[in-house]
Amino acid sequence: MMMENNKDSSFLRDSVSKSVWQGTANFNGVKQATGVLESGKIYDCLIVGAGITGITTALLLQRSGLSCVIAEAQEPGFGTTGGTSSHLNTFFDATYPEVESDFGEESAKLLARGGKEAFSMIEGFVRTLKIDAELEGKSAWLYAENEKESKQLQKILEASQRAGVSVEPDGENLVPVPFDSVICFKGQGQFHPLKYIHGLLEEFIKLGGVLVNHTLIRESSFEDGIYTANSDSVSIRAKKLFYATHIPPGVNLMSLRNAPYRSYVLGLKLKDENYPDGLAYDMQEPYHYFRTHTIDGQPYLIVGGEDHKTGHGDPELAFRELEEYVRQYYEVESVSYRWSAQYYIPVDGLPYIGQLPGAAEGTYIATGFNGNGMMFGTLSAKIIADLVLGNENEYTSLFSPSRMKPVAGFTEFVKENADVAWHFIADRFSAGQLPALSDLQSGEGRIVDFEGKKIAIYKDESGKVTALNPICTHAGCTVQFNTAEQSWDCPCHGGRFDVLGKVLNGPPTKDLEMVLISYDRKS
Repeated sequence: MMMENNKDSSFLRDSVSKSVWQGTANFNGVKQATGVLESGKIYDCLIVGAGITGITTALLLQRSGLSCVIAEAQEPGFGTTGGTSSHLNTFFDATYPEVESDFGEESAKLLARGGKEAFSMIEGFVRTLKIDAELEGKSAWLYAENEKESKQLQKILEASQRAGVSVEPDGENLVPVPFDSVICFKGQGQFHPLKYIHGLLEEFIKLGGVLVNHTLIRESSFEDGIYTANSDSVSIRAKKLFYATHIPPGVNLMSLRNAPYRSYVLGLKLKDENYPDGLAYDMQEPYHYFRTHTIDGQPYLIVGGEDHKTGHGDPELAFRELEEYVRQYYEVESVSYRWSAQYYIPVDGLPYIGQLPGAAEGTYIATGFNGNGMMFGTLSAKIIADLVLGNENEYTSLFSPSRMKPVAGFTEFVKENADVAWHFIADRFSAGQLPALSDLQSGEGRIVDFEGKKIAIYKDESGKVTALNPICTHAGCTVQFNTAEQSWDCPCHGGRFDVLGKVLNGPPTKDLEMVLISYDRKS
């Protein structure tokens, strides 16, 4: 594989790999303009997480006259927003036939309206705030490669049209992949996600909003109608609390109703300039997706796929297979970027947006966006803002976290959580062979038995070995090493830690414990 050196960037992500969005804009001015956190003040709403969901929600509430503070564990866009492939779709990973079957035809129509509203919100913010987000309207092609897929595609076409989505059969495919049938969705789009959220954030701060970076909320309490959220350095009080963090902290229903996945993306330069002008998706499992984005005059073919559950697959293999796949159809000059990002699949196909079940009234969540985070993150903002403000919202019931469908998604629920139980048992009680520390290569992490205990060990480029307790601080599963991202990933609920054990992704809020070991540096 030919891999270019990506330009240096001060922008951080939850991964060592850099996305194409990093290093393509200077955000230092916005980072410094964070507002001032007033000690002792009771804010109207605390938003935990500065991705597209949290920032959009905060801006809507601040515009409505409320006082809001965003607490971000790292920096804006650190999580999935900084690693998205940034497709803007009015059709979703939960297809309209599936939504019709599980929730009814009216719900499918409501979902379609939600997609259109989210897209309109993004367009409106870009226009009114004059954000240079590189927003472009595109068409999107979904294609079938065999007769079985064509039958499924026909159902998608018909149900999408019933839902009110603009889509028609097409005789040509956008990408040079052989196909059996293809349909084309109109009114789709793409943008630069980091430029977009920083434009929103700038307006939020201008309106008096407050952003506190490097503030991981470790715990929160609720008393006399007020939330108190604590980090290592500050305590924030607010009347409402919104976790815009995928899974909220702690072991709760959302941990069981969402499965963590990683998706892999390449940014490639082509030899023949055959860059597609639009969006394209196949129907394989896992599926592949294509689009083009031009940065500083250089177009990049962005191709993603090879998804697997977090902590279960081989990330390096996923990258290799994705590159092999795209080279079948495109004349690749070089791989300029390669990165992965995390998302969560809900058990019944639709996100959970609203009041967190079992929590104090006014505790809100938004999760289970599947591969449609930019759209559902935006729609979530409207739903959560209306809940905080006491306004009616037509989508509240459809996406309610309290819904319980006895049929929809039950098979997926059992499948996704069966291996969670396996890890709880097998990882705790199985024993592996102890490898010598000298066998450990630079940049490699491994779970070993050391003096009768399981230890997570990692060797850095200088040869220093770091040892950690491998038990995830969220629910007790054993983490696995992700070589591609140099992280320890939990295979149960998607918590991720860096090589020193620091939290990268929730739901855990506590770091892995450091283990003191002695080893022979000469071995």
